[in-house]
Amino acid sequence: MPLTFPPNGPIWSMADDLIAERQSATHLVEECLTRIADKNGEGKRAFLKVHSDAALALANTADRLRAAGAPLPRFAGIPISVKDLFDIAGDVTTAGSRVLSNATPAQQDCPPVQRLRAAGFIVVGRTNMTEFAYSGLGLNPHYGTPHNAWQRQAGRVPGGSSSGAAVSITDGMAIAALGTDTGGSCRIPAAFSGIVGWKPTARRVPLDGAVPLSFSLDSVGCMASAVDDCAIIDSIIAGAWPEAPIEPVALSRLTFAVPDQVVLDNVDKDVADSFARALSILSRQGITVETISVPEIGEIATMSAKGGFPASEAYAWHRDLLAERGDQYDQRVRVRIQRGAGQDAADYINLVKARADATRRLRRKITGIDALIMPTAPTIAPLISELERDEDFAVQNILALRNPTIANFFDMCSISLPIHEPGSAPVGLMLIGNHMADKHLMQIGKTIECMFPRN
Repeated sequence: MPLTFPPNGPIWSMADDLIAERQSATHLVEECLTRIADKNGEGKRAFLKVHSDAALALANTADRLRAAGAPLPRFAGIPISVKDLFDIAGDVTTAGSRVLSNATPAQQDCPPVQRLRAAGFIVVGRTNMTEFAYSGLGLNPHYGTPHNAWQRQAGRVPGGSSSGAAVSITDGMAIAALGTDTGGSCRIPAAFSGIVGWKPTARRVPLDGAVPLSFSLDSVGCMASAVDDCAIIDSIIAGAWPEAPIEPVALSRLTFAVPDQVVLDNVDKDVADSFARALSILSRQGITVETISVPEIGEIATMSAKGGFPASEAYAWHRDLLAERGDQYDQRVRVRIQRGAGQDAADYINLVKARADATRRLRRKITGIDALIMPTAPTIAPLISELERDEDFAVQNILALRNPTIANFFDMCSISLPIHEPGSAPVGLMLIGNHMADKHLMQIGKTIECMFPRN
């Protein structure tokens, strides 16, 4: 199914059309809800809850107020989706699980949702995800796995953990999607689906009201069809108010570095060809692309040999639930969480210290470099049928998470941009910027986005 909305920043143009009353919020929301409800579509797997009545009521109110000349927020009437990890007032936050299905409904929206609503966005529903966000592939045995738009009939994974979020964008069920990213959960689905995925420096967006996976690595990100759209969402959830589209930067002043460690290992032909083509295009445009030694990247696997931060911190949060309702977990998720039981306090303290030391070394090394550059994932989206065996799932999951995890581990910002040629398998190009260099990285993303047309 092709994208419904234009790929070059629809939010700004939609907002202009709504303000000028060339478009109605009711029509936008109805179009999204129609696609969600399509019995031949992916809505039943992409969404765990649809806020049809509330979304339509808000859209109708926005249209009536606008027609009456009442002042409204800049983005009033634009539909978005929210990952099932976030609290929404009146909803049970199940985090893609059965374990939390009987939990008490949230008393209030989490801060990112509060801020998006204040900016005028309308939540159309809660999107499906890997249970408790613990996988990069997006499978969910409880509620079904939404199928990737690429070769849909063949049944390819959407990427995870923000699986339904990505499908909500590719299938025109929302204009943008709120997600989380602990090791690539926004960027992997974006890469597998041919859209833009964003992971901010973690401390810029509050995590209150979101079910945690790893409080050391979690961040709140987003997905959309264009960089400008991600910039809008990111700015709002970080507490700012975007006044205009982001500005591009001068290409001749940019320097990118390809790490010579790990990131190009086991890359399949589709990804290798797209990445080589992308580097050639960037170099021809005047961007300096060099290869540097970054042994710190190779140290992540060693430091995380016992499961790392996700296992230890998830186990601390889930320990009592596992004892009470462990049989109701996705067994692939349960096994990974239980690895945390094998880490003691000394292991965890050593991991914290090793991470801090490696982070200091890496940040010194990349001074003067605008971004590390690499494929987002080393493979295209795998077929769901190829992941039936646990060992095959484990191999593909580790591969998908490997490169994106770098940004989370070293507390950096990162973006995934689609670089495949039209009609071919989606491939993501990942840029990793330094800690708190988010605005600069977003500007870089916008600058190079137009070099890879999607139509």
